Amino acid sequence: MKRHGFIKVCAATSEIKVADVPFNVRGIAAAANKAAEEGAQLIVFPELCVSGYTCGDLFNQRALTEGVLKGLEYLKNNISGNVLAFVGAPVEKDGKLYNCAVAICGGKIAGVVPKTCIPNYGEFYERRHFRAAENGVSLINICGESVPFGTDIIFRAENMPLFTVSCEICEDLWVPQSPSVRHALAGANIIINLSCSDEIAGKADYRRSLVKMQSSKLISGYVYCDAGDGESTTDMVFAGHNVICENGSLLSESRLFENGLTFADIDVDKLDGERRRCSSSYYCGEIVPHTEVLFTAAESCAEVEREFPRLPFVPRSGKRLAERTELILNLQTMGLVKRLKHTGAKTAVIGISGGLDSALALLVTRRAFEKLGKDFKDIIAITMPGFGTTGKTLKSSVDLTKALGVTLKKTDITGSVLKHFEDIGHDPEVLDVTYENSQARMRTMILMDTANKTGGLVIGTGDLSELALGWATYNGDHMSMYAVNSGVPKTLVKHLIKFEAERLGGKAQETLEVILATEISPELLPPDAAGEIAQKTEDIIGPYILHDFFLYYIVRWGFAPSKVRFIAHKAFHGLYSRETVDKWLKNFYKRFFSQQFKRSCIPDGVKVGTVTLSPRGDWRMPSDASNAVWMEDID
Repeated sequence: MKRHGFIKVCAATSEIKVADVPFNVRGIAAAANKAAEEGAQLIVFPELCVSGYTCGDLFNQRALTEGVLKGLEYLKNNISGNVLAFVGAPVEKDGKLYNCAVAICGGKIAGVVPKTCIPNYGEFYERRHFRAAENGVSLINICGESVPFGTDIIFRAENMPLFTVSCEICEDLWVPQSPSVRHALAGANIIINLSCSDEIAGKADYRRSLVKMQSSKLISGYVYCDAGDGESTTDMVFAGHNVICENGSLLSESRLFENGLTFADIDVDKLDGERRRCSSSYYCGEIVPHTEVLFTAAESCAEVEREFPRLPFVPRSGKRLAERTELILNLQTMGLVKRLKHTGAKTAVIGISGGLDSALALLVTRRAFEKLGKDFKDIIAITMPGFGTTGKTLKSSVDLTKALGVTLKKTDITGSVLKHFEDIGHDPEVLDVTYENSQARMRTMILMDTANKTGGLVIGTGDLSELALGWATYNGDHMSMYAVNSGVPKTLVKHLIKFEAERLGGKAQETLEVILATEISPELLPPDAAGEIAQKTEDIIGPYILHDFFLYYIVRWGFAPSKVRFIAHKAFHGLYSRETVDKWLKNFYKRFFSQQFKRSCIPDGVKVGTVTLSPRGDWRMPSDASNAVWMEDID
């Protein structure tokens, strides 16, 4: 089963007995094999789990260190398959004892990684027994094998080149110059940490934050495995707090005081792509050469258990929802505030249609005028009914402008467009693209000339989703003097309007709720026999919830079409069939490539999130690029 770059990892905290190596390795092997049966390809155990971390001066006993070697021999013979497992063990080399992570794969020891930062404060006194890792990578003879020994090792899967792993141990993460920084710069996509971190009040929150931040800073996956039940409680308690993160996001976390297996799927394809995207700043430090250890990774037949929100652009519910939403509206508002101040504009001119985008643009403009202390009457909202305008949307336009206290002007464009048809020799009975676009361009001309006449700016209403799909009339609604919605996709437009409606309340809220419930349409074709909207955008180009999902993973993460389809099938299972998803994904790619020429000359507009299609900012693409490779990947 193709997993599209998702590596199934496991942090495994098994029960141990202090200094009882035979008991410990039996538990480790059983846990490793259970994790492998559930599809794990990488398994991480706690620090010094083979012997127990809390052995104290027993580490100086020859019986224990020799018992550990026998235990490692048992593990390499009893951890089945090609799963890559790391276990913690005291390992002697050249008369010195090291706190190590021992890598086991395919019945062999693959390498040994010693701990770099040896704590010697508070309840930790490791320097009494262990030496810190030395520079460089050498060889060690262990369990009848000669394998690499050192900190700067990258384990790379021959059959999955992006599956690259490096190791640090407990305290190594907590210090300013963590070894994982070197590892990531050298190419490790996944960092693992074998830890024995005792539990005290508040430490779990700090530990979680630390792992999240390190994975974010390194653009890596991070698997942190902590010791739990079985370590000595003479002076400390260990809670088995396992944390798995990816690029700042918490993927999975164990409950405290519950030994067991913690799984997650880390997307190494995504990590590799993000590093390439940020390469100009990411690779700014010294890259230390690493020894590469090759292994054959286990193929996982497990389902990818990651969740993919259907609305990736919309802030998730929670205590910060309102704060995040307000921030987005403020970004739009302050972008417009600066432009109004800079140009000395007396008015702001908006085409108001009774639809979502013009409603949001009007709300943002009103916030900007409030910020500047300007009279709302200097916001000129022009409704321009034409061949396709319905009574419902016209009423919404009027009601909203009245509720917001702005100036409303009504200009029926029917006569002007019919005269234009006469001028260009177009039959008004032919409802083609000329019929539609002539209306859009007529409306834009009215807005532009009104702005000139009143000393103002035309505020653009088009959103990010429309830019991606090219769903705008070139030199019609495609054009404005400042585009406040150009960084806001359609699904987010709805959310922002709902939020602002609840803030305003009263008649404004009532009208905005009507607008939210109205079908999305450019209203360029005549209504149906009942006077209702006949031209429904999502029937023509597809559901915006799908297109925004595609947009996010294609532009933000650069995923291949086959991977976008894979995660879309998971996200929209039960809502859209696989055939429906595939149909609109193909349509997205066709339109995205063919409509770039419209994006190459869009007006200035504010960026509010990680995805924007401004040719001056995040997205530079030739207007005549071929989509053949992408369409082939889908097929």
